[in-house]
Amino acid sequence: MREIDGAGLVLDDALLQSTEPVIIRSLVSHWPLVRAGLESSQAADAYLRRFYQDATVVAMLGAPDIDGRFFYNQDLGGFNFRPVHVKLDTVLGELEARRNDARPPAIYVGSTTVDTCLPGLRAENDIGLGERDALMSVWIGNKTRIAAHYDLPDNLACVAVGHRRFTLFPPDQLSNLYVGPLDYTPAGQAISLVDFAQPDFGRFPKFATALEHAQVAELGPGDAIFIPSMWWHHVEALDPFNVLVNYWWRQSPEYMDTPTNALMHAIMSVRDLPPAQRKAWQELFRHYVFEAGEDTAAHIEPGARRILSPLDADATRALRAQLLKRMNR
Repeated sequence: MREIDGAGLVLDDALLQSTEPVIIRSLVSHWPLVRAGLESSQAADAYLRRFYQDATVVAMLGAPDIDGRFFYNQDLGGFNFRPVHVKLDTVLGELEARRNDARPPAIYVGSTTVDTCLPGLRAENDIGLGERDALMSVWIGNKTRIAAHYDLPDNLACVAVGHRRFTLFPPDQLSNLYVGPLDYTPAGQAISLVDFAQPDFGRFPKFATALEHAQVAELGPGDAIFIPSMWWHHVEALDPFNVLVNYWWRQSPEYMDTPTNALMHAIMSVRDLPPAQRKAWQELFRHYVFEAGEDTAAHIEPGARRILSPLDADATRALRAQLLKRMNR
């Protein structure tokens, strides 16, 4: 994995459009939040509370025996934690109260919009991303383990307080990661069923191959990592109090739908066709989607190409309405 010095670095398009992960050391070491965390967890807690305005967040709470691993229950029919709506200052208080416990309960507030829960924090702790309209989120908790998953947006993750270990896999390792259900997940994204702390190679033998392609990065306060879209990543928070701030953005227009919906629809409508028909549809998808180019519709007059022309917001809106109408018949 490429590693660069981020002190004083101005992030450019070459980095922010990379298709490989990049470690950026000391990118946000100048943030007041980072400096407070280096002083103590109590100082970081006090700094966060400066911006707290009675916001409620969703916290994930797990018993001590899950060892910080938020996951399914034994039969994958439920989860080993419970989500609760709670005031952020209550979470911070519980993290401080449990800081010296040998086996504390797992406490985790994930992917919470900064401007909503800590208004004003971004004014003092931010980085330039050019013209990207990035969503800034905060992640707060104790020693936790988040199962390997992918995200559609590109992701710049900045460690503000504590240390985190990232284990990344390229998208082509999907079949070696033993991914669980697509439509019933702990936090929205499908996850690997492998326990990275104790891999069961008898049950998941191909995970050994995935590990051959793994890229591991341990980040401290002020460090950041760029995770490209669709890269699988397993994240471990290593300290009793951890704060991560990340930025999400897509390289595609906002009006484009998420490809996850297309995948779900294809499972519903294509996957269980007879093999010959499924192969025919594979060719259609290759031609119109995966290898589409200027020649795909060159034989059709430009004014008659309709959805075979490049889509804009209006055309996408019309197509979505047409699809909804068809599906609701």
